[in-house]
Amino acid sequence: MLKKFLMIVLVIVGLCAVVFFGFVPEFLDDRMNRHIANERVLPTPDVQAMHQQLFVSDLHNDALLWGRDLRKRNAIGLTDIPRLQDGNMALQGFSVVTKTPFGLNIERNDDKSDMIFWGGMAQAWPVAALGSLLQRALMMAEKLETLSRHDPAVYFVKSRADLSEFIAQRQRNPKLVAGWLTLEGAQALEGNLDNLEKLYAAGYRMIAPTHFFDTAISGSAHGINKGGLTELGRKWVAEMEARFMIIDLAHASHATIDDVLAMARRPVIVSHTGVKGTCANNRNLSDEHIKAIASGGGIIGIGFWPTAVCGESVSDIARAIIYTAELVGAEHVALGSDFDGAVASPVDGSQLSHLTEALLNAGMSQADLARVMGENLKQFLLDQLPHG
Repeated sequence: MLKKFLMIVLVIVGLCAVVFFGFVPEFLDDRMNRHIANERVLPTPDVQAMHQQLFVSDLHNDALLWGRDLRKRNAIGLTDIPRLQDGNMALQGFSVVTKTPFGLNIERNDDKSDMIFWGGMAQAWPVAALGSLLQRALMMAEKLETLSRHDPAVYFVKSRADLSEFIAQRQRNPKLVAGWLTLEGAQALEGNLDNLEKLYAAGYRMIAPTHFFDTAISGSAHGINKGGLTELGRKWVAEMEARFMIIDLAHASHATIDDVLAMARRPVIVSHTGVKGTCANNRNLSDEHIKAIASGGGIIGIGFWPTAVCGESVSDIARAIIYTAELVGAEHVALGSDFDGAVASPVDGSQLSHLTEALLNAGMSQADLARVMGENLKQFLLDQLPHG
């Protein structure tokens, strides 16, 4: 009788494991990275041809977090390499998030819970990555390294020399896609600046001090205290600049933005954001901060999701881009899609020509369009990445 009971228990546990590991990751990916399918009419042939001549760049894509094979065209999520190729994406920032709290919101979060742990469990991550934020970041860096080794269309860019070589190669083969590695939240340092060298060695070239909760480095716009740089944070800024690593102020508190800009000697980026001028909420940048970032040579990456732009159409994205370009100049604006960042988007990676059309229809010049769609970020990285 006991043996029969144990067999039943094992069968139930096995079935639960099959559901958890076999279906939950794909289900969550499909539900959380939703395509708002309202851009049904293709751009005109002239616009599509123009789009194919652009060097398209995007600052923020979280696709490494999910379990799908990015070498293949997937029916879920917003991006993979084939869809990025369809959208003429040349240079994609692949961002890594190592911890997010449950009940995520843009007003107030603490660090006491960890959704990423459970996502990692569902994907059967190694024990080391489940127990360490640093190891999660290193594992994701290896994922991009492996992708670039096994897919000849993918370059892993870590230096100005890498990017220059990629640009030359892409002139001969427009299907090539370069990926560079960014970190969303310095919690992966685990409070130890010695770990910055490990992240650099793994290929990370941009790090945000915070994500959705306050860290040992600084306050988040969505944290409890929302303070500025800590003493450790001030040392972190100096260490980042000494390594030619870029500081990303997406999600940073107002005080953190002010503190970083006061001491930074190099330009900064806001990788994915909206702007209060078109969408006033706690997630988005004020005019004052946009101007301060631009005055130091920085770049603002405009996001695609509804909270960033207060709408669900590509014209809402274009409106935020044009507002920012008119405020500080098109040379300080870029794309910061937040593709596959557990957000909805009116376009996926294959449909970026819709945004080209929307910007042209809104009156943006072809020269400014080329800057915003990718030239700004390309030049910024050629100037700011380590030499080689």
